[in-house]
Amino acid sequence: MKRNLLVVLTVLLAGQLTMAQNDGLKWLDIELANYPYPYEVSTLSLQVQRQDLKMAYMDVKPDNYNGRNIVLMHGKNFNGAYWKTTIEALIQEGFRVIVPDQIGFGKSSKPEHFHYTFQQLAQNTKTLLDTLEIDKAAILGHSMGGMLATRFALMYPATTEKLILENPIGLEDWKLKVPYKPVEWWYKNELKKTYEGIKEYQLVSYYDNQWQPEYDQWVNLLAGWTLNSDYETIAWNAALTYDMIFTQPVVYEFLNITMPTLLIIGTRDRTALGKSLVSDEVRKTMGLYNELGRLTQKKIPNSQLVELADVGHLPHIEVFDKFIRSLLLFLKE
Repeated sequence: MKRNLLVVLTVLLAGQLTMAQNDGLKWLDIELANYPYPYEVSTLSLQVQRQDLKMAYMDVKPDNYNGRNIVLMHGKNFNGAYWKTTIEALIQEGFRVIVPDQIGFGKSSKPEHFHYTFQQLAQNTKTLLDTLEIDKAAILGHSMGGMLATRFALMYPATTEKLILENPIGLEDWKLKVPYKPVEWWYKNELKKTYEGIKEYQLVSYYDNQWQPEYDQWVNLLAGWTLNSDYETIAWNAALTYDMIFTQPVVYEFLNITMPTLLIIGTRDRTALGKSLVSDEVRKTMGLYNELGRLTQKKIPNSQLVELADVGHLPHIEVFDKFIRSLLLFLKE
C-alpha cells in the first residue's frame, strides 16, 4: 500500500513539474492569429509556384524619418516578433524598419507543398520592398536569416546598402561532416517535438546551458504550435526548410559580397545543423562561433567583426545594449 501511494505521489509530482515547465503554453493558430506582434501587421499577396500565398510583415515608420531603411530577417525557430526592442531602438534613430515573416514562418502562409530556396525567399522579400517603393535598405539577418540576408545581398547588391549578420548559421558547410537525411526524416523528427525537447535544444545550442526565464517565450511559440491539429503542415514546412539550409550553403560565396558588412558574433554560440547525427569527436568541431566569426570576417571584403564574449546565439535578446550599440555605430558610418 505504501509503495502504491509513493508511486501515485511521484506521478502527481511529475505532472505538477511538467505543468510548471509549460506554464504560459497555449494553443497557437497556424498563422499566429492569436499571438500579438509588437507593431501592426500587414500582408503581401504573392503568386508563387502556382499558389496564392500571404507574406506577413511589419512596416514601422518613424516620425523623425532619416531617409534610411533597414530590413530585419528572422531565424528558423523565430518570427518577426522577437525584433521588438531592435525595432524600437531603430525607429528612435529615424530608421524605417521592415520586418517580414518569410513564407512558412510566423504569420505567413504555411503551404502544403513548396520548393524552398534562399533565392525564392530573397525574391519574395525584394517583391515586398518593391511594393513598398523602397529602393535601398540595410539588410540584417539573424541565424537562418543570416543565410537569407547573404543570398539577398548577392542577388540584389544595388538594393543592399549594408549587410549585417548576427550569429548567422551557414558559416560552415555541414554536408562535409553530417550524413544527408531526406525531408521525410526531418518531418518525423519535427512531429516528435515537445516543449521539453525544444527547450533542451535551445538551452544547449543557443545559450550553452545558460538559461534565463525570459527565453521561455520563444520556446512557447514553437511548443504552442505542437498543440494545433494542423501541426503536421507546420512540421512539413519546417522539414523543408531544414533541407534548404543543409543543401544550399552560402559559405563559398562570402568573397563575392560587395557592400560594407558587419558580423556581430556571440562567441558562446554552438549552433550547428545535424549535431545529433555525428560522433562526439566530430560534434566538438561544429558550431564553434568563437572561431567561425574570425574565419568569416577574413572571407568577406570590406567587413568588420564585433565579438561578444560569453554571449550565445541571440545577442539582440541576451545583451541588447551591446548589440544595438554595435549596430547603430555601423549604420551611421
